[in-house]
Amino acid sequence: MVSIVRKAALWAAVSTSVLLAPHAVLAETIFGAMAKAYANNPDLNAARAGLRATDEGVPIAKSGYRPQVSASATGTLTRVDQERTGTRDFHDGQVGISITQTIFDGFQTLNNVRAAQSDVFSGRETLKANEIQILLSAAQSYANIARDQQIVSIRRQNLAFLREQLNAAQARLDVGEGTRTDVSQAEAELANAQSLLVAAIAQLKQSEAVYVQIVGAAPTGIRQPGPATKGMPRSLDQAVATGLRENPQILAAQYNVDSAGFQVKSAEGTMLPGVVLQGSVTRNTGNSGTSGLDDTTASVTARLEVPIYQGGAEYGQIRQAKEILGQQRILVDSARASVQQTVVSAHAQLESALARITASRSQISAANLALEGVIEERKVGQRTTLDVLDAQQDVLDAQESLAAAQRDAVVASYALLAAMGKLTVAVQGLQVAEYRPEQHYEAVKDKWFGLRTVDGR
Repeated sequence: MVSIVRKAALWAAVSTSVLLAPHAVLAETIFGAMAKAYANNPDLNAARAGLRATDEGVPIAKSGYRPQVSASATGTLTRVDQERTGTRDFHDGQVGISITQTIFDGFQTLNNVRAAQSDVFSGRETLKANEIQILLSAAQSYANIARDQQIVSIRRQNLAFLREQLNAAQARLDVGEGTRTDVSQAEAELANAQSLLVAAIAQLKQSEAVYVQIVGAAPTGIRQPGPATKGMPRSLDQAVATGLRENPQILAAQYNVDSAGFQVKSAEGTMLPGVVLQGSVTRNTGNSGTSGLDDTTASVTARLEVPIYQGGAEYGQIRQAKEILGQQRILVDSARASVQQTVVSAHAQLESALARITASRSQISAANLALEGVIEERKVGQRTTLDVLDAQQDVLDAQESLAAAQRDAVVASYALLAAMGKLTVAVQGLQVAEYRPEQHYEAVKDKWFGLRTVDGR
């Protein structure tokens, strides 16, 4: 059996003549559409913003390592009105600063940080999966428009052919060689063809609307693309192995397992002793004390806390964390099964579409020869107008089947790449700046303070 890559290469060679049409310089390629979707799609930009929010979980978790500083100030004014001495005012003031530093918290902060980091890594893989899905949607919408444009063109040509047949039937009727039935049949087919053309144009408009939604720009100069070639596997086994190794949904699920494991350790840390060191400085002023003098007080306190029983909440939280860990492990198996099914399905659809393309081309050639023969036979009275119309319908069906098969081959090939985790900017060589989520993470992971985001908001 010819490999998928070889079949795709043959199909790309066949499509070259289409791509070399006039004004091809202005045509939008399927790679250009994917690049625009990567840069403009609002759902993808929203997912990137969500990942940046996830990044902030790391400095939040690291706050458990850092001191907590608080300041306080109080002031009291007391007025005493006595009959003998009259009115006297007394004032007291206190200003203090306190610093609290956790020395040991049962490794809760350590495990919270590791869990937050795993969440970031999982979020990156989820973002990659979203990027792949958007690129696949862009490729699919591009292929849909190419198919719909072909169908509109085919049905317009069919309409012109049927008009010729109606005129010919009317001419034969006028000279007494045909019948009113022939004319009526031609008129009925012409009306049906007009209805089919209107439906095809409506479908094309719908596909263009979807394209604008995904890509963020109106389609211009779209030409029939060929199936993907970059990153395609040599065999189904290689495709499955690559998908199980590189599909971002599986990788995200594995990072979720890591995060859940650290959450279990963090929950267990609530049952361990904790050590806190606190220092404070207080300045007292006023004239209401016994001495009436200002004073400054400084203290350092070390506190050891040993949890004995906290109402049972700690045990429930540990059991809950363990169940979540078990759930995440099961989801990894689910993701693997889903990816394997998707890879096998896409591979089968691609093989089927490529075979249908070959069959449809043969069908078109045979149907055209049959149509020419029926037309010639009608001229000598061996065939009727209905026979010609039926033969033309066979040609129309074969042409539309080819357009559908070409579209399916393109979509299946990119769906296969998506399931393998290969439908990315780097692998496909898209001319667009690749989003680097690690840049934002590196900028915020160790921040101690600051209200503005990395982009200045």
